[in-house]
Amino acid sequence: MAKVIEGLYYSESHEFIRVEGDYGFIGITDYAQNALGNVVYVDMPEVDDEVTAGEEFGAVESVKAASDLISPVSGTVVEINEALEDEPERINQDAFENWIIKVELSDKSELDNLMDAAAYTAFCNK
Repeated sequence: MAKVIEGLYYSESHEFIRVEGDYGFIGITDYAQNALGNVVYVDMPEVDDEVTAGEEFGAVESVKAASDLISPVSGTVVEINEALEDEPERINQDAFENWIIKVELSDKSELDNLMDAAAYTAFCNK
């Protein structure tokens, strides 16, 4: 069973967001990294890029497949996880610790469209 953490928001495309004030840390879930297998590359946007809820912002490539990253929220990228440029496999070690981008949220009400831990667990078990 994949790890799911309480207090985060989850999307149907298996991204999570951890919200701290007006900022959100976005990454892929443990379920997603398990499905992908060994991550070999993470394609990330640039700082100051805009992301839009429901739209692609990058990709994660593994030895098995490539998967688009879909932003759960809209906002401005304020930081990327530069450690993933040299060590993309960190996502496999702990998907929740190794977020991909940090965004300044432009519309916190978009969080209402996402799942909590219980709903996401049920979604993954379908």
